[in-house]
Amino acid sequence: MRYNQLGNTGLFVSEICLGTMTFGAAGENNLWGSIADVDQKAADQIVERSLASGVNFIDTADVYSFGESEKLLGQALKNLDVPRKDVVIATKVYSTMGDKPNDRGASRGHIMDSVEASLKRLQTDHIDLYQIHATDTVTPIDETLRALDDLVSRGLVRYVGVSNWQAWRIAKALGISERRGFARFETVQAYYSIAGRDLERDIVPMMQEEKLGLMVWSPLAGGLLSGKYGPGAPGNGEGRRAAFDFPPVDKDRAWACVAVMREVAEKHATSVATVALAYILAKPFVTTVIIGAKRVEQLDQNLAAVNLKLDADDLRKLDEVSELAPEYPGWMLARQGSGRRPEPFEPKA
Repeated sequence: MRYNQLGNTGLFVSEICLGTMTFGAAGENNLWGSIADVDQKAADQIVERSLASGVNFIDTADVYSFGESEKLLGQALKNLDVPRKDVVIATKVYSTMGDKPNDRGASRGHIMDSVEASLKRLQTDHIDLYQIHATDTVTPIDETLRALDDLVSRGLVRYVGVSNWQAWRIAKALGISERRGFARFETVQAYYSIAGRDLERDIVPMMQEEKLGLMVWSPLAGGLLSGKYGPGAPGNGEGRRAAFDFPPVDKDRAWACVAVMREVAEKHATSVATVALAYILAKPFVTTVIIGAKRVEQLDQNLAAVNLKLDADDLRKLDEVSELAPEYPGWMLARQGSGRRPEPFEPKA
C-alpha cells in the first residue's frame, strides 16, 4: 500500500480508501435497499481486513442508509479497538436527512446540525475530512465556507473537501477562502473511470494547478466495469446495475474498454475489475480510489489492484480505447498553444 499527500496538507492517506456506502440494512423500500447489505458483523470484518491491508482512509456520508453507515463504521472501529489517530475518517453533508425544509443543503444551519449528528453516530470527537456532498444552488458559497471554517476552528473538523462540483465553482470557492482566510477545500471527490474520463477536461487541470487531492468514486462505474457485464459476459441482467443503473455510462464505449481490459487481465492473470482499478491508480493526479464491498472476498479482489503494475504498453492500449473525443476549446488550445512549448534542446554537431 502506498500513501499519498492529501491535497496541500501534511496528512498522508492510503491510495485505497474504504467506501462504506454498502454499510446498512438490505431490503429497505428506498435507494439504499439496492446498494446496502452489510450488517455490523460484516462491517467489522471488512474494516478489519482493510486496516490489515494498510488502508488508513475510510469514507462515508450521513445520507448513506440515512445514518446507518456512519453508525456501523463508528461501532466497527470501537469493536476493533482501533486507535483514533490510526484512521482518517471522511464523511459528507448536504443530502436530505428529514422531511423538514432545512434538513438538506449546504446552509450554515444544516451543516452545524449535521456535523453534531455525524460525530455522535461515528462515536468520535472529530472528523478528519468533512465534505460538501453536492452543489447547493441556493446557499451562497461564502456562507458554506464560513460554516466549514468555524468547524475547523472549533476542532470538530480538521480538513474540508467538496464532491460533485464544477471546476469554476471550486475555483471560486478557493478564491473566497484565500481572500477571507478560511480553511480551503483540500480535496475533490468525483466520479472517474476508464469509461468516464470527462474529469480530465476541466477539473483535473484545475486540481493540479491548485494542488487539490482527488478521491475517485465509482472507479468500476457502479460495477459495470467489473467484467460481469457486456457482450459475452456471464452476469448480464444481474447485480446492482440491474436495480440501480448508475452512474450514466455510454455502454458501447464501456464494452470497448472492457474488451481491451480483458486482454490485459489475461496477460497479468488477474481480473478485469483489478485492471480497471489499477488503471485509475496509475494516473498521477489521483490521490486515492474509493472501493466498496459487501463481502471480504470482494474486498480482497479490489485490494489486489495495488499490486498490479501496468506496463507502458498496457497503459497505451487502455488510454487509446478510452480516449476522450476532442471538445472546444480543448482542441483549439492544443492547436494554438503548440508553438509556446520549447523545442527539445539539440546540441550542435
